[in-house]
Amino acid sequence: MSTVLALERELQTAECRRDRARLARLLADDFTEVGASGAVWDKSSILDMLGNENPVDIEVIELSGREISVEFVLVHWISRTLTMRARRTSLWRRTETGWESVHHQGTPLG
Repeated sequence: MSTVLALERELQTAECRRDRARLARLLADDFTEVGASGAVWDKSSILDMLGNENPVDIEVIELSGREISVEFVLVHWISRTLTMRARRTSLWRRTETGWESVHHQGTPLG
């Protein structure tokens, strides 16, 4: 569990978000995201979007995880930036080479 939570935190850092090779290893080939904006992305579009993103500080609040099975962990947390807060959920899958994020969802908080 601690490994998955650390990887979720890492994904929120500007350093990781700018490192296309690292992101490609952390995101599953079948990765999907439904963002807080309502937009839907796959792995390729997320890699392209984050590669052009202006660095932003993302605060990770109330990070917790729940083991769904030996192969899957569900992670919950709240993100806070200068402009918004969102409730986040990520699904991580264990593979032969380590953990990879399969799905992420963000829901804006008022």
